[in-house]
Amino acid sequence: MDSRSDSAPLFTPPLNEPAPRELCTDCGVSRMSDPKQCGQACQFIKPNYPAMELKVHGRTRDAAKPDEAFFGPYRRMLQAAMKRPRDGAQWTGITTRIGERLLETGAVEAVITMAADPADKWKPRPVLVTRAEDMAQCRGMRMGYAPSLALLEPARDAGFKRIAVIGIPCQIYALRSLEQKLGFERLYVIGTPCSDNTTTEAFHGFLDLLSDQPETITYLEFRADYHVELRFDDGRIKEIPFLLLPISKLPPDFFPITCRTCVDYTNTLADITVGYMAGRGEQWLLVRNQRGEELLGLLGDEVRLSQPTSAGKRAAPVKGFLKNTELAAGGLPVRGMPNWLRPFMGWLMPKVGPRGLEFARARVEMKAVETVLHLRRAYKHKMKNMVPAHVWALVKSYGLAPEDDEQRK
Repeated sequence: MDSRSDSAPLFTPPLNEPAPRELCTDCGVSRMSDPKQCGQACQFIKPNYPAMELKVHGRTRDAAKPDEAFFGPYRRMLQAAMKRPRDGAQWTGITTRIGERLLETGAVEAVITMAADPADKWKPRPVLVTRAEDMAQCRGMRMGYAPSLALLEPARDAGFKRIAVIGIPCQIYALRSLEQKLGFERLYVIGTPCSDNTTTEAFHGFLDLLSDQPETITYLEFRADYHVELRFDDGRIKEIPFLLLPISKLPPDFFPITCRTCVDYTNTLADITVGYMAGRGEQWLLVRNQRGEELLGLLGDEVRLSQPTSAGKRAAPVKGFLKNTELAAGGLPVRGMPNWLRPFMGWLMPKVGPRGLEFARARVEMKAVETVLHLRRAYKHKMKNMVPAHVWALVKSYGLAPEDDEQRK
């Protein structure tokens, strides 16, 4: 039964409690009618990216396109920005505008995404959106777990045949695993990259370290120029270099082990990935297949497009990250340097460090390094099934290689 009402156009059905899992980001599958589907769908059990990429994109990664080793299959990579940035958007509003256009044109009947919890602006709440104007309520960044896939069955039961899903990589891998079983006539997938998540409660602790009035913070973004940008409700903007962040004051488990062992930073199974890493102050698009071309086409001349650029070298920062991660022994890697040097390095890195595509490659390699080191420490017995070949390829040049019991035969 569809229990939506005109007074509550952002619809969140009652959700089951999640089934207990050892490694879980609560994507929503364990809350569905058959929680045992996790065994088939979860990327933290036995992911098969070559098979899934072939199924979704019609091909696997092309060795003749070196960047596909980092970012997965794509047709086009672009730097992009809405010509008229949307109020309240995390960047310029490309992701939510695509959702609006899908609903405006009738290409879909509903969009599954997330909005802010009424009780906490930073907490994500999975929602089913059926009116284009309501996508505006889904703008901005949230931090925490949003079991968005739990809305797939209610959407189907409500009679929706054509839907879109906006999600992060662990959600999209599970969605693609279950796609045929769900039986929708049309499914569009808009993916956002994700490196690390945390609980909403832990995120509030982070905000407390950044400001003596954390309740006045309205926006937070980790930018590709090595700064965190904060905006406040009085219009102030504060920029903090990465090297001056109070990382050492965070608890060792601030980022859960799931996020530190994720093998898909760039959401390779989406039709289009909308992120920031290679955007040089704008957004970064990876149009992955024909359906992704349709999604970008919906924006028409509302969006400004250009080619991504690249500068700097990633090898030294990635090696430094590897060393610091090893020294942290499961805690958060903190760059070892005197405090007096940090402001200078914070000023220098945006000028000489990896930028644009090289920054994106560096982040993907860092995530691959994290995956190997943390799984080897905490779940060595899972490595054979959890670490795909493309991750081993990324860490090879940094001296990391699979041991006899760590690679699929």
